[in-house]
Amino acid sequence: MDVIPEILPVFPLTGALLLPGGRLPLHVFEERYRNMVEDVLEEDLAIGIIQPFKGMPESEEEDGDIADAGAVTEEVDDLELYEVGCAGLIERWERLQDGRFILLLRGIRRFSVQRELPMARGYRRVVADYERFTVDDSDIEAEVSPDQLMAALRHFAEMHKVPLELDRLGELSGLALLNSIAMALPFMPAEKQALLEAPDVSERHEMLLTLLDMGIELRSDVPPPLLN
Repeated sequence: MDVIPEILPVFPLTGALLLPGGRLPLHVFEERYRNMVEDVLEEDLAIGIIQPFKGMPESEEEDGDIADAGAVTEEVDDLELYEVGCAGLIERWERLQDGRFILLLRGIRRFSVQRELPMARGYRRVVADYERFTVDDSDIEAEVSPDQLMAALRHFAEMHKVPLELDRLGELSGLALLNSIAMALPFMPAEKQALLEAPDVSERHEMLLTLLDMGIELRSDVPPPLLN
């Protein structure tokens, strides 16, 4: 498994979900989080994606299917964080001429927040405990049948009038499909957190099937998902 640090810089992002084995695009333009990316790249560390407990201000800038890390403003300093997040490694990155970053994070393991540390260059850091989630190492290789997921996804798309490229989604492996659906669909933050905290892939699979089958409320402040 990839080496992950005990002291973990974190992005607090409402509705952003990173799962072990999943990949999350991020657009980073606020100065403090550009500082964080610079430090992570220099020291070959990981980044923690975690939701604030009481929600976040909406971003003024949208970037399609790229999670908008610029949504983090000064107000985030006072927001309590959920107990569980997911650590990710920067798999690809690009720095734009104006200093912004475009990143692709690969989820490696979930973590529990033991305590929060003083900020470093303006961004938040936590002491992370990974022992509760050792199952993530083997779950990345778990076999997941895509048939039930695809059937439930078709029903969900019809019920909520969500445009999805189902043919392309059907080409994904079961685990990649599960991660893509869970991470990209605009579930409410509490439901995203429940998917993250599911004990293992099997229970996350069952929970996702239940969410897809229910007439649940979706977030209205995000664009339609691009699950392709």
